[in-house]
Amino acid sequence: MMDVSLMTAASGMLNLSTEIQVAVLRNSLDLVEATGEGIQKIMESSVMPHLGQNIDISL
Repeated sequence: MMDVSLMTAASGMLNLSTEIQVAVLRNSLDLVEATGEGIQKIMESSVMPHLGQNIDISL
């Protein structure tokens, strides 16, 4: 049978571990979001809407 103090300590360590994992995940999600926004800005700036609107045809 486990001692109550050991169970309490184990529970505290589990809670701390979970909190750390959640914090790391939040940081990762923030990084992915920032990277996605950066890629979106790069793609928007590379678009040239005036290209391809006119076609010159000589027969």
